[in-house]
Amino acid sequence: MDRAAPTIWNRILAWIRRNMPTRDSMESSRLLRPVAHRVLAPELWRFTRRSVPRGVALGVVAGFLFPVAQIAIAAVFALPFRANVPVAALTTFITNPLTTPILWLIAYRIGAWFLRSQTPIGAQPVAEAATGWLQWATGTFNWLWEQGPAFGLGLCALTAGCAVVGYAAAALGWRIWIARKWRNRSRSAGI
Repeated sequence: MDRAAPTIWNRILAWIRRNMPTRDSMESSRLLRPVAHRVLAPELWRFTRRSVPRGVALGVVAGFLFPVAQIAIAAVFALPFRANVPVAALTTFITNPLTTPILWLIAYRIGAWFLRSQTPIGAQPVAEAATGWLQWATGTFNWLWEQGPAFGLGLCALTAGCAVVGYAAAALGWRIWIARKWRNRSRSAGI
């Protein structure tokens, strides 16, 4: 008997199941050891209609704003907000080596638009063979200093917008999933 080809949703769910952090992996993390007793609290690992959207929003914030230790930071952020720890940790994967440069470019464009900056992004100095590394490093630092406010403002705006959209999408997805479960339950009961 032929098996049906897995749909894209089945592949996504399989990836999520493989990469979802477990309580054991969180417990063995050196970064979380000081707060492990709090992070491993059972109420932070339950999937509820309130904790899942909070986890998505906090995972987006940790993923966008922190380039390292994103999962640990998302887990710590989940504590005061009573968000779902595995969802927050998994959502940090929104940023990865493929998506980060694109997100940073979008953040810079948003910030430049807010600040009405006309400086092109390609204005970074190019190191030539005749110039030394110190001159190149100084030029690069000056370019970053000039472009930093636009990038920082854009990154904050992009983070806030994506966190709100992620929260709303998770809450809507939760409602649709529950409605479908109730509809299937009433069909099977013959009501």
